Amino acid sequence: MYFHSLQFIAFLTVVFALYWAVHQHKWPRLGVLMVASVIFYSMWTPLPLLLFAACTAVNHLCIKGMGRWESPGVRKGLMVVAVVVTLGVLCVFKYADMFRETLVTLLSPLGVKVRTEPYGLLLPVGLSFFTFQSISLVVDVYRRETRSTYTYFEHLLYLLFFPHLVAGPIVRASHLIERFDEVPSLSAEEGGRGMYRIAVGMVKKLVVADVLGSGLVDPVFAAPEAYTSAECFMAAVAYTLELYFDFSAYSDIAIGTAALFGFKFAENFNRPYLATNLFDFWNRWHVSLSTWLRDYLYRPLGGNRVSRPRALFNLMVVMVLGGLWHGADWRFAVWGAVHGVVLVGVRIFWWVAGKPKDAGWVRAAWGLALTFLVVVLTRIVFRSPSMTHAGEMYLRLFEGSLGLANVSTLVWVMLGVAVVSHALPLKLFHQVGELFVKMPMPVRAAVLVLVGLGVRHLSSVETRPYVYFQF
Repeated sequence: MYFHSLQFIAFLTVVFALYWAVHQHKWPRLGVLMVASVIFYSMWTPLPLLLFAACTAVNHLCIKGMGRWESPGVRKGLMVVAVVVTLGVLCVFKYADMFRETLVTLLSPLGVKVRTEPYGLLLPVGLSFFTFQSISLVVDVYRRETRSTYTYFEHLLYLLFFPHLVAGPIVRASHLIERFDEVPSLSAEEGGRGMYRIAVGMVKKLVVADVLGSGLVDPVFAAPEAYTSAECFMAAVAYTLELYFDFSAYSDIAIGTAALFGFKFAENFNRPYLATNLFDFWNRWHVSLSTWLRDYLYRPLGGNRVSRPRALFNLMVVMVLGGLWHGADWRFAVWGAVHGVVLVGVRIFWWVAGKPKDAGWVRAAWGLALTFLVVVLTRIVFRSPSMTHAGEMYLRLFEGSLGLANVSTLVWVMLGVAVVSHALPLKLFHQVGELFVKMPMPVRAAVLVLVGLGVRHLSSVETRPYVYFQF
């Protein structure tokens, strides 16, 4: 069940009605959310839910142990057990075949026998997001930043809550599980803002992202040799925009949906393509992942509180592992490593020349252009099915052939819409939202349904899954 489908709108309407009918009572309202989350996930396949439940049980026992024992050694040991088990599940189901293929490549020439047949394990949808959110709760309890008294049911619902499970954002305990005891409330204005975010997300996905993907990105990346260098570059730009509008659309709908149940999720994007350096970009892009890597990996490694060489090493480790989190293929590690090298270069430059406090519009413009170019060129590796294919794309890109005959008028229009809407001030976005909020409730509901119907008709493309579903 996709967020941008009429099926989801009908599902959300029923769950919304049931939830608010019993919202005064904790366990009935949490029960509605749990049943809804199980049904939502089961629309793909229900089997991974057993894996999620078992992994959560291990983590929950470790959390209860940390709440019972005060010994630092015992608490740390329980935290390590929970993290190792959770990461072990991720490695087995997501990376087993990648590790197997790597060993075959490295050891077969030496005469060492390695299993050549794929394990063929089912990769649960949303496993990476489930893993990181599980670890965040365990570590937060260990750090005493959240309590350990939650029930197993609350713990499991925190992880399975349907707006964020499949593709994020990664939600901290303070935004969800710590709110379970509170009797929720929803004003007409809050409900209107939630519906507005859902409508915006549907427009982003169905009108902008899907048109760019089907109209230019997919055909060019499938056969770059059939297109000019200029068309290959435009396809790389289009994919960069498609990925943002696709993923931020999911985040918008997740944030809006959570708001309809009285929960406030943190923003996951802040106009990332207006960043003037790569550090700024990662502070704006997929914020829930960037802050997770900062709080649960970079800082525990020592962050920038250690020697400068060690700080650069920590930065590279975070970027390579962050890249590999995106998929079971070494090209994602390469993509992360390239970003890491550029970040290291920027940090060294700042150490030598000093970090500019006020760059001025000329330097800011150059920084924005160079940062966007780095993001666009590295996204070729991210989008290509293999490094070999990415190499072919780069070769074609740098041949220098001109011509944009294969870029349709509709794609040009969507590129313009994407660029302009991304550059518009956030104040305007919020002002439009307030206009939506002032509409009567029946009108808002009608607008939401019409958006779901209208943008699907206007886009004239096949409904496509969200890009981040594969992660």
